Amino acid sequence: MFPTRNPRRAALVAAAAALLTIAPIGVTAAQAQVTRVRQGSATDVSRAAWSGPAYTMNGSGGIVTATMSRAVDAIRGGTGTIDVVVVAGSGSGTPECDVITKLTGVNSCTTLTLTAARDGNDSQANTDIRNAEFVYFAGGDQCNYVAWKGTALEASVESVVAKGGGVGGGSAGHHVNSDIVYDACAASATSSTALANPYDRSLTFTTGMFRWPNYANTINDSHFVTRDRMGRTMAFVARAVKDGLASGGKAWGVGVEEGASLYIDRNGLATLSGPSAYVVLGDHQPEVAVSGQPLTYTNFKIWKLTSGQTYDFANRPTCGYYLKSVRAGVPDGSLYSGTPVTDCSTPPPPSGGSSYAEAEPNDSRTAANDITALTYPATVTGDMKSGTDRDYFALTLASGQTLTVNCAIPTAYDADLYLLSSTGSTLTRSVNDGAGTDESVTLTRTTSGSATYYVDLEAYSGSGTADYSCTLTRS
Repeated sequence: MFPTRNPRRAALVAAAAALLTIAPIGVTAAQAQVTRVRQGSATDVSRAAWSGPAYTMNGSGGIVTATMSRAVDAIRGGTGTIDVVVVAGSGSGTPECDVITKLTGVNSCTTLTLTAARDGNDSQANTDIRNAEFVYFAGGDQCNYVAWKGTALEASVESVVAKGGGVGGGSAGHHVNSDIVYDACAASATSSTALANPYDRSLTFTTGMFRWPNYANTINDSHFVTRDRMGRTMAFVARAVKDGLASGGKAWGVGVEEGASLYIDRNGLATLSGPSAYVVLGDHQPEVAVSGQPLTYTNFKIWKLTSGQTYDFANRPTCGYYLKSVRAGVPDGSLYSGTPVTDCSTPPPPSGGSSYAEAEPNDSRTAANDITALTYPATVTGDMKSGTDRDYFALTLASGQTLTVNCAIPTAYDADLYLLSSTGSTLTRSVNDGAGTDESVTLTRTTSGSATYYVDLEAYSGSGTADYSCTLTRS
């Protein structure tokens, strides 16, 4: 168990005065906003090239020596030493540097405690960061960290990675290193709260701060199993997809358990040290993600990692996951385990629903495939056999029911999605450009009684035998 950030650790700092330089930067002690504590050599290493980048993503605040040592060795290329900076938003101790300075290949470790947003522009702090080869964000409050977005500190940290150094963090420091940051600036979300209302005030995000190579469209979470955070990560991912925070309509949650750490090398390959980590993929629009309503999202794809296992963020896997869903705010059981899918050639049906493969001819409303008997959520599959192919499917909706259709389109063709009335009028459509671009529509029947509706998928350009897969939910 590594020590936590605690002001009382100042006594240890004083005891090690021979190794330390302690100074508030730019202000008197009574007014100090930035505190600098340097351990090890007082002179920075100077070298023309470094061999990173390398990253450590920790589920709790303390240093995990196995991954930190790998990062240090990777950056220095097995020879020489590096300088490390720990950035903290509170406290006056040096628990991270106390561990880091004992590792092979470390020349110095400097703890910078910045307590205000303006401290991100402090000149000495930014000089220390730019001269370092690894920056570690300590545990604490990630809302304090995102306040440095747009300051000189952001660019300084990015310069460390750009020169072949590295970056990492634990707990709050893990959060701030993802592409989409759950910032917790209003409150800390629980899984039950997030699933009951994915737009609860506690779910707030910061984007556009750090985007590390191979790590786009990620949302980090920490203390993952111990604090039962799978549910809230599912809500984070659904929000990222629904609100367009992630590009390409997909988002990956990265949840790391306490005491665990992901080491990510320069090629994007992550290796876990410690108990467990989870990658949670949302690859379609949520069936229901509306303010004040519980979340419905079928078929999150989840990869569970145990110590020594890997996940390739540069070439993200499309198989080996298990499936879990959330319906009306209620998640499937046993969220932290499942049977991995090993045959991913055919998209699986949503858990709890049924599936249907198109039967030609179904090129008009009168020839539509009847899918009224399917149980929901349902999966409908087929292909665009020609550049003029149309596939129609007939179903019914009762008053007050909402239908959502999410279609995953293969890269062989571009297809557009329409939802038609019983008379053939277009009620809503999705006509995104590009082969392999997914389509999604939602409609609520507001009039009394029930009626027939048609799902119409039309080839726009291209054709082929590769299957599209449409998930239909009705609520």
